[in-house]
Amino acid sequence: MPYPVAHVMFFVFCICAISVYTTLVALLRRDISSREIGHILLLLSIGSFFALYPDIMAAYNIIVNDNLEHCYIGSTPTHSLLFSSSAILFGAIIGYVLYREFGRALYMGLFAFSASLSHLLLDDLEGTGIHYLYPISSREINVFSYIGVGFTRDDIIHSLLAAHAPIIFIAAVMMLALFALNHLGFEFRYRSEK
Repeated sequence: MPYPVAHVMFFVFCICAISVYTTLVALLRRDISSREIGHILLLLSIGSFFALYPDIMAAYNIIVNDNLEHCYIGSTPTHSLLFSSSAILFGAIIGYVLYREFGRALYMGLFAFSASLSHLLLDDLEGTGIHYLYPISSREINVFSYIGVGFTRDDIIHSLLAAHAPIIFIAAVMMLALFALNHLGFEFRYRSEK
């Protein structure tokens, strides 16, 4: 399991690189106000919290049980798509409190969900098995172990899909974060040369 700082840095600098880029460009051009900097820091704080969200039980267990067990709430794994999808609800509640607009609150929920998925992605990249499909299946899956899958004559479609699953997962998490950030004020658009 990577350290909490690694989860936050992975989310901020890999998944949300566009927010870092646009903030740095605005700072260099001096086109940004202190209110906008506060908005950016708030977004990155919320994203950082939800990047650590699947490990939320670690704080509880350190205080109450004096151990670092962090992957379960009772018998429910916190490192699953089901638990990570609860970040949509909590992120939307936070977004509604901040913006008082349902649309922006929903995008904040999607942003929180992408942050939570980035946690699963980094743990999976490290080689830890994740209960992605809980409660449908309690089997641990390591998506990144499929990268080295070789071609077989019998099932070439399965081999191709398995080899590309990690790349598709990374791209989906990044696109979800970009989609949410686009509706929360960050733009990265093409300008044609004239």
